[in-house]
Amino acid sequence: MAQNKLLTASGILLGIFVILVLIQFIRIDKTNPPVDAAKDFATIANPPQDVQLILRESCYDCHANTTVYPWYSDVAPVSWWLKNHITDGRRHLNFSEWGSYTAKKADHKLEESIEMVEKGEMPLTSYTLLHPQAKLTAAEKEKLLSWLKNYRKS
Repeated sequence: MAQNKLLTASGILLGIFVILVLIQFIRIDKTNPPVDAAKDFATIANPPQDVQLILRESCYDCHANTTVYPWYSDVAPVSWWLKNHITDGRRHLNFSEWGSYTAKKADHKLEESIEMVEKGEMPLTSYTLLHPQAKLTAAEKEKLLSWLKNYRKS
């Protein structure tokens, strides 16, 4: 009886291992869409260098067509989750496509961005855990919010 349980448990573990190995062959597409600098938020809005740095370090990886895929983007099923996250982030806000937004849509995106940063919902904790440089300090948060609010008014 104990031997049967051991065989069953080892069979289950072997099955899980085989599945984990096999899913590594299901790769994600890590090709970034082309970037037209003339449509990029940084080009259009021309934020100060320090604000631009905050945006690039804390936002652009998921919200622009300039994603730098980390090493763990080669490990399934984490890679699938990551790709879905990036696709969803770009769908909600894509700084690389800013120039194609209507004025109304751009204003709404700014409003949402301000709200998400104020609430501490962006950048995501799951992102900042692995990218500590993306975590906003209180000063960076205030600087970013102040600039976004002023830009929105203009």
